[in-house]
Amino acid sequence: MSGVVESVQAKAQEVAKEDYDRAKALINDAAKSGSYLYPIKGIFYFLSHRSLWKPLLKKLAPIVTLSVGVVTGMFFFTYVPQLALMTFVNGPLAVLTTAVLVLNESSAVISFLSRNFVMQDALLDTFDGTLVSRGATNLVSEGRELKSGRDPIQRLGKVLKNPFQRFSPKALIRYVMYLPLNFIPVVGTVAFIILQGRSRGSTVHDRYFQLKRWSASQKAQWLSEHAGPYSAFGVLATLLEMVPVASVFFSFTNAVGAALWAADIENKETEMTDGTAPGLREAAKKAE
Repeated sequence: MSGVVESVQAKAQEVAKEDYDRAKALINDAAKSGSYLYPIKGIFYFLSHRSLWKPLLKKLAPIVTLSVGVVTGMFFFTYVPQLALMTFVNGPLAVLTTAVLVLNESSAVISFLSRNFVMQDALLDTFDGTLVSRGATNLVSEGRELKSGRDPIQRLGKVLKNPFQRFSPKALIRYVMYLPLNFIPVVGTVAFIILQGRSRGSTVHDRYFQLKRWSASQKAQWLSEHAGPYSAFGVLATLLEMVPVASVFFSFTNAVGAALWAADIENKETEMTDGTAPGLREAAKKAE
């Protein structure tokens, strides 16, 4: 019997070590790539380039309407039930912590709904406009017509290829499955952000991959080889978009940050392009 227990313990230690080594490698890759900085870079770049504000300003009215409706509905339908649960955890502070929780949930819902049903075209324009402002016109021209001029947003013409799905059932199911984690103070919220961030990170460069004409296998190989950097970007982007009231604003700055990252990858100005995935680059050149 003791031999079986020792065997199980040894196997558990082996699995734990493998997971630890894998997590350590992902964190090292993320740190070297600097991908976690791009959501922050996106904020400053967006604020300093007024032309990139136009897509957001055009969608401001429907976004405000959606936000008011979601926040009102969330407080009306979910505040009291969640307060009852949070009272057992936080005691008298439950009144405040539940309000914060509902605001965070509302922010996440607004971000999800607006990104899938309201802002897709605006986010696409923001991403492409940022690439144009960085001089990547040859890349953007693979997916849309470009006009002459200096304003990067005004230069954007008819979209030839649209990478976005209007609705992702898997994303909704995944979101609903993970949402209850927020009931667990601190640890649950951290787990929710990490899980959502990993999922979000894998989609931030869908437009870039499309403009590069990469196949599904090329995209999968690239994401597999750079899981750490994309997870790091996705986690920080998710964290920003969970900020109450400002979630929509950060959706746009994250699009800018993703485009800045793509431009740096294209110009081979990141650690990710130093001797990495030569087969992908050769295949991409042949496709071009």
